[in-house]
Amino acid sequence: MVIANARTQLEAGRLVLRARMLPTEVDLSAVAEVDSSALSVLLAWLRTADAHGFALRITHPPANLISLATLYGVAELLPLA
Repeated sequence: MVIANARTQLEAGRLVLRARMLPTEVDLSAVAEVDSSALSVLLAWLRTADAHGFALRITHPPANLISLATLYGVAELLPLA
């Protein structure tokens, strides 16, 4: 999840979330590379889930995502499991 594919990821995730409208787990175990745009995408997905009244949980976040979230002061906003 990097700036080059952030827009595509954002829209694809929103479509899935709107279709499910159920508590959803986002498994990041296959994500090899992240930058700050990944945080933007995840926070947007969280807003989408919240707007539709269901929970979103993020599992297996890469270590550098956690580092970025801590650096930017948003780690407590991410429901990491």
